[in-house]
Amino acid sequence: MLRRREFLATLSCAPLAAGAAGYEPVIAAQAYIFSQVYAMHGQKIDDHFSEVFETLKEAGFHTLELVSQFFAPDVVTNTAQTLMLSRMKCPVVYNGGVMHTADGAKQTIQETVALAKRVKAVGPLELINFNANPKPNKEPKTDAELALQAESLNRLAKDLKKTGVRLMLHQHDAEMAQDAREWRHMLKNTDPKLVEICLDVHWVLRGGQDPMTLLKEAAPRLAALHLRNSQKGVWTEAFGEGEVDYTAVAAFLKQGAFHGYLVVELAYDKETQMTKSLEVNLKSSREYAEKVFEVKA
Repeated sequence: MLRRREFLATLSCAPLAAGAAGYEPVIAAQAYIFSQVYAMHGQKIDDHFSEVFETLKEAGFHTLELVSQFFAPDVVTNTAQTLMLSRMKCPVVYNGGVMHTADGAKQTIQETVALAKRVKAVGPLELINFNANPKPNKEPKTDAELALQAESLNRLAKDLKKTGVRLMLHQHDAEMAQDAREWRHMLKNTDPKLVEICLDVHWVLRGGQDPMTLLKEAAPRLAALHLRNSQKGVWTEAFGEGEVDYTAVAAFLKQGAFHGYLVVELAYDKETQMTKSLEVNLKSSREYAEKVFEVKA
């Protein structure tokens, strides 16, 4: 009998019937969009945490991925209490930092482990969703820098594991340059038993790569997807139909009995046409995710 990882590795060459046993993804919401919305009004998200949770709950979400600032030392207890009172959970926290230099990696690892410990002290935490910072102007990292980054990610994963937290690697468009050179280097040179993958689907497309190709490559280590879409190259105000074929993404995940997180992460371009309130857009995004992935939030 094939083990799960071995089974997933065969998907790209041997598609199976949809609806395989074990397909139990969890729909969640990322709170990043609130930073953009409050900034439009000259405000900071830090002053509106309770409103963020209330809006997400009203939109029908019960599971969240929050950025690290929600768990800064001076607000971590308040965030945990607000989550509890809202009957919401945050199993994933997003963080980032420099990992391609020795000093930067040392500091980032220390800060990320400290973050995980703070969150664990006030509530459950499963995963740190981590993005290694790009170089200035998104310059390509050297082979030596990529090697150090991979080593640093393995070290971070080992340190997080000691606290009972798993690590997954996120990406934007910089990692997609040169035929996804950086992303593929991390996939090949980090320990698959330690470093899982969060594929940010639309950043793959914006980086000039094919989402389905990278989805198949990441499948044996896939723990989460970030969900967003665009029309005519511009991010849409709500998650829905667009240039990424999420029907195909969903079919592939069903074949592989995916049971990780499907994280709706809205974001606006300067050209994004906003015609509805954020709560309405979040609600319709949740409803579309439920429809296309055939699972309730």
